[in-house]
Amino acid sequence: MTRLSILFVLPALAALPGFAQQQAEQAAPATANQTAGQEGMGSNLPSMPVGIDDLIFVSVYDSPELTRTVRIGADGAIRLPLLKQKVKVEGMLPAEIETAIANELVNEGILVEPVVSVSVAEYRSRPISVVGAVKSPITFQAISNTTLLDAITRAQGVTEQAGKDIIISRHVPDQSGKDSVVSQRVPVKSLLDDGSGAANIHLFGGEEIRVPESGRIFVVGNVRRPGALDSREANGTTVMKAIAMSEGLQPYTNKYAYIFRKEAGPQGKEGIPVELSKIMDRKMPDVPLEPNDILFIPDSRGKKVSMETIQRVLAFGTAASTTLIYGAVIR
Repeated sequence: MTRLSILFVLPALAALPGFAQQQAEQAAPATANQTAGQEGMGSNLPSMPVGIDDLIFVSVYDSPELTRTVRIGADGAIRLPLLKQKVKVEGMLPAEIETAIANELVNEGILVEPVVSVSVAEYRSRPISVVGAVKSPITFQAISNTTLLDAITRAQGVTEQAGKDIIISRHVPDQSGKDSVVSQRVPVKSLLDDGSGAANIHLFGGEEIRVPESGRIFVVGNVRRPGALDSREANGTTVMKAIAMSEGLQPYTNKYAYIFRKEAGPQGKEGIPVELSKIMDRKMPDVPLEPNDILFIPDSRGKKVSMETIQRVLAFGTAASTTLIYGAVIR
C-alpha cells in the first residue's frame, strides 16, 4: 500500500464506531503507569525501615499492572493486584520489601523470575513533635540522621521563657507488648553549649520533644516592687534574693514572711512561715524558693498605726502632744 493510500485509509478507520475509544483505552494504561513510575522515582527518599502509613513505590519489570504506589496499612502490610495474600512490610528496608514481594509472586505462581524494585515515596511513620517554649512549634518526619539540636533548630530555637530542661518522650513496648511512655531530660544549657556532646541525642521518629516554660516566683506584700520575677532569674533564687529583686522591703515589715506552695500540701496552702528577721540578721540560713512559689511579706500593722499616730500628733505642735506621743510609743 502506498503512502498516499495510508493517508486516505486512516481517517476512514478513525470514523468507524469504537475505533477511537479502543485506541484511547490502549494508550491510557501506559500513560497512567508512566506517570506513576515518574512520581515514585522522583519522590525517592533515603532507605530507612518503613512503617504504618508510609507510601512506597513498587515497580515490577514488564508487569505494569503490578507497578504502582501503595500505602502501608494499619496492619503493616500492603496489597498488590493479582496477589491473594497481603505482603507484610512494616519494619523492612526497601531491599527487603523487594525480596518479600518477589517471593510472594513466585509462591502464588504469578511470575517465574520477577524483577522487583521498591523505593519510598513518603514517610509518615516517623514523626517528631517539638512543642512548648519554642519559637515555632513543629512536627516533621525523621527521614535522615536527626539529632535533638536539629529538632530544636527546626523549631527556630527556644524562647526566653524556656525552663532549664528539655523533656523527650518515647513510646517503648514493655514486656507485655504494650506501649509505655519513657521520658528523658536534657539540660538546655548542656545542649546549646556543647551541641556535639552526649546531650545532643539521636532521634529516630516517634519522639515528642517538650520544652516547658520556667515557673515564675511571685512576690507580694510589703516590698517596694511587688510582682513576678523573670523566669530566667527565678531559677535557684532564695527569699533574700527575691526581696532584692523586688527592690527591698517597705518600712514596718513583719518579722515573718510566708511561702505559698501547691506541692507542700495543706501547709503550703496555709503558708509556710519563714522568720524573716533572723534571716536578715544572719541568725538562720536563707530559704530557697521554687518556681511558682508565692512569697508573701506582710507589714507590721501595730507599728505602722503607732507611727501614723505620732506623725498626726506632731502636726498639732501643742503641749498635749507629748502625752499622746508617749502613749503611742508605749503601744
